[in-house]
Amino acid sequence: MSADASPPVPVGILVHRGERVESRHRVSYAIADAAGALRQALGEPDRPVFPRSAVKPLQALVLLESGAAERFGVSQAELALACASHGGEPMHVDVVRAWLARLGLDQSALECGAHPPTHRPSAERLIAAGQAPAPLHNNCSGKHTGMLTVARHIGAPLKGYIAAEHPVQQRVAALLAAMAGIDALPAPATDGCGIPTWPMTLAQLATAMARLADPQALSAPRRAACLEVRRAMSAHPRLVAGSGRPCTAIIGAAPEVLVKTGAEGVYAAALPDGRAVALKVDDGGQRARPPVMVAALRALGVDAEVLDELAEAPLLGGGVPVGAVRCVL
Repeated sequence: MSADASPPVPVGILVHRGERVESRHRVSYAIADAAGALRQALGEPDRPVFPRSAVKPLQALVLLESGAAERFGVSQAELALACASHGGEPMHVDVVRAWLARLGLDQSALECGAHPPTHRPSAERLIAAGQAPAPLHNNCSGKHTGMLTVARHIGAPLKGYIAAEHPVQQRVAALLAAMAGIDALPAPATDGCGIPTWPMTLAQLATAMARLADPQALSAPRRAACLEVRRAMSAHPRLVAGSGRPCTAIIGAAPEVLVKTGAEGVYAAALPDGRAVALKVDDGGQRARPPVMVAALRALGVDAEVLDELAEAPLLGGGVPVGAVRCVL
């Protein structure tokens, strides 16, 4: 390694099968405050990553700041779903369907595509009923309905609202940059649900989440929007993710702590004192996220019994535990 080369990303997760280590996951993280100060970091906190769904609570701020939420009577439950990566359970699908209907739309307006519910019992019920997955079941359907609400409010085209050059997405990009404390974000790629995903560093993502948690230095409209998003996620943890999901379990046990997953091993959390953590599992391994987030929350002083349950993920063999996924940071 050359003298100016970055140190290797440290191993954060060991996967034990029996007494042996079978796999390793490398993890980077950043802890920042609302002033943009980097409090602690490990690995590559300044390497741009795609934050994926971890920024949904930030994207939802546009729904409030634009006035669209007020005009169309967006409820607290609907706002929680705009922040969600939901499991496609009936409680999620029914709320999104009703929200679309109030806009004079149906699920054909959603450009997120269709996939089976990630909540297995709900997916099995669809199969048993002979029904195909629909856009309503997409884990991002709440976010997309929020974006359609903004488009309708500002008079922008509904079709093509997922394009990077669409006025809704341009508002989202400007907001993300401002919350991260930078002038502009790099060129985006396309997220799994079709909208743009703008790269940002873990330090920038942590800063943006810290400002969501402690918005006192922001403008009055943005401060109010941050408070509304926090209230919605805290009040409706089951809508933010769903049955058996870590985000729902953590927010349900500690409503003052907001946590949000993103695909490809991204996870972010914000604390009410204005500290936030953003992490990335280098290989995109989803199984590594909860144990690392538990370790981070504990280090930040969060004390909730549910963290004990999420600290290790069992590795199964024949339906019984034969090992575990453990954080070693």
